[in-house]
Amino acid sequence: MAQNSPRVLISEPIHPSGITLLAQHAEVINLPDRPGETVDQYLPSADAVIVRTARLDANRLASAPRLKIIGKHGVGVDNIDVAAARARGIVVTSTPGANAQAVAEHALTMMFMLTRRIPTVSRMLRDGQFEVARGAAMANDLAGKTLGLVGVGNVGARLATICRTAFAMRVLAFDPYVRPERAAELGVELVSGLSPLLRVSDVISIHSPLTPETRGLIGASALAEVKPDAVLVNCARGGIVDEAALLDALKAGRLAGAGLDVFAQEPVPTDHPLLALENVVATPHVAGASQEAFATIAQTVAEDVLRVLRGEEPVYPYRI
Repeated sequence: MAQNSPRVLISEPIHPSGITLLAQHAEVINLPDRPGETVDQYLPSADAVIVRTARLDANRLASAPRLKIIGKHGVGVDNIDVAAARARGIVVTSTPGANAQAVAEHALTMMFMLTRRIPTVSRMLRDGQFEVARGAAMANDLAGKTLGLVGVGNVGARLATICRTAFAMRVLAFDPYVRPERAAELGVELVSGLSPLLRVSDVISIHSPLTPETRGLIGASALAEVKPDAVLVNCARGGIVDEAALLDALKAGRLAGAGLDVFAQEPVPTDHPLLALENVVATPHVAGASQEAFATIAQTVAEDVLRVLRGEEPVYPYRI
């Protein structure tokens, strides 16, 4: 690599195909290969940085005078101070839709695990309670039920298509930014507010970004409107759901179960009370982490980083 090549800092693991592409045109500082070294050590000399969940606040950005682009390996940019970046002329990109299939499949898996009571009967079987488990296995089919989507972006749209076509589910959606024509194309019924969706949905699945509008959107008042046999799935961002209110609803039997891939605090503490409930299926923010999605995301973000470093416009600039 030429001595004057731009320097690209990668904060967390990405698929090797993205690293290979970057290394053909830039000096790559891949922190996962450098134990003990930190983002702060290299930001002052970085022309580009690729982040997954690492935080880039205004103070960190102020220490990066050469930075031209922040490439988000994923969709949500709540870990990046976008306003501070733009004030400094730093481009922010993301990878919309690259992991939509993976996240939709993960949400669907959680729906199955909750409605089929998989965690409960699996534990009983492992405890030697074969006949007890058989008696506890009376589950609910998804076919013909009502799915309520909070957000119909790339992931919500993919999940809507799967559930409607494969399971003949009625799909409702609350998303003030989705055009009626797009909803009609997906076979989704738009509702004007959250309440009409919560009151009738058998499964509620969250697929909206974390913004000031959506923070705490699913709180005590919202959960008071759900059916007691409904389940809630969140593969979006933890801050959208009020975890204390969710805990209360689950323990009181006002909600049948919850599937959580995201939490307000990550890494989630091992003593988090939601993790102790048998009607909670929890995973460590991995919904989008399929091999296929990982490769697509890495290549997409790498391509946009290289475009900006060449002085070109990115294909996927982040737009608020």
